[in-house]
Amino acid sequence: MSVSAESSSLKRSMNLLTLSFYGLGTIIGAGIYVLIGELADTAGQYMPVSFLLAGAIALLTGLSYCELSSRYPICAGVSVYVDRAWGLNWLSALCGWLIILTGIVSAAAISNGFAGYLGVFVELEAHWAIIFLCLVLGIIAVFGIRLSAATVFLVTTIEVAGLAYIVWITYGMEPLATQNTATQAGADSAFSGILLGSFLAFYAFIGFEDMVNVVEEVKRPRVNMPLGIILSIALASICYMVVAFAVLRVSSPADLAAGNAPLADLVERSGRDPGFIGGISLLAVINGALVQIIMASRVLYGMGKMQLAPAGLAQIAGKTRTPIFATGLVTAMVLVFALLLPLESLARLTSAVMLVIFAIVNLALIVIKSRSANTEAGFSIPVLIPALGILSSLFLLGYQIWNLF
Repeated sequence: MSVSAESSSLKRSMNLLTLSFYGLGTIIGAGIYVLIGELADTAGQYMPVSFLLAGAIALLTGLSYCELSSRYPICAGVSVYVDRAWGLNWLSALCGWLIILTGIVSAAAISNGFAGYLGVFVELEAHWAIIFLCLVLGIIAVFGIRLSAATVFLVTTIEVAGLAYIVWITYGMEPLATQNTATQAGADSAFSGILLGSFLAFYAFIGFEDMVNVVEEVKRPRVNMPLGIILSIALASICYMVVAFAVLRVSSPADLAAGNAPLADLVERSGRDPGFIGGISLLAVINGALVQIIMASRVLYGMGKMQLAPAGLAQIAGKTRTPIFATGLVTAMVLVFALLLPLESLARLTSAVMLVIFAIVNLALIVIKSRSANTEAGFSIPVLIPALGILSSLFLLGYQIWNLF
């Protein structure tokens, strides 16, 4: 282990293309392949609208992240932005730990999805599948961002091809004569179902948060980070809308919600072997979990450098130049959460925490913009956008809380 000046910085090896696929991979992996069954159960036939609303809310905050990451291309993302806005160490540390929590909980949720799709191939107790996945991902994350980014790039390409395959299959199937427009029990209107569905779908649009936490490993970050964030959200939204319309054309929301591997079940119903799409789904959830582990470990690393976390977490391996202690801690915590909580609870917890964080981030940008203009920023937005980001995030979170009571 070496923490000399020469090796104490992360290596810039990601360009715009690999960065965009890095964000797209975690968005798609978490969204379509894992949550589509739960979302169909919540929003019913209005699932595409829930995806659209969640994507719009994510884009508002995503644009704020574009400017903030361009102003401050430093690991630890939210902690840095809050520090620059208010200079309160306790608030910066709190936000950083909340981001780490969402990464851990999100990776745990995706690990649960892995156990479901693995059942297409082999009968294995879910807890053993989760343990195996976490160990493998921890090893990949430790071996460096280049290997991790290359893995994400390859798997994301396969994920998109798998979604295209699903759409192609649905257009060869007999469409439903009538669609069940009911939403989940307790939702008394389409509007309610759409909003509750958007809260769940929002979980799938947080990949841009993962992206800003690898900014120190991105080439030309002031330019590539904003472009990568926008491209990732836009491409993911298009994928979600196309696939949601396609699967609802041939499957009822109840059918999608019934199984642990909804897309594999749909392929099997078409008369084809579900092994192909089941394999792609496995890769998708692996991809999403890997990105979350990398993100959380980089935030821990950045907080260690800022003295907002134990200094040992800022140590990096001399050979791989990755934060080895932070990665090990994050991987262990992912394993614990994955074994203790079910998928939907993990996803809803992630969404709730992220909406709070996004409101804080938008407010931080407003404060920063009101004080001074940063001529070094490669990207700038009008103050109306972060204001709308605050209102939309708090509204979606408030509606979910109100519905619970």
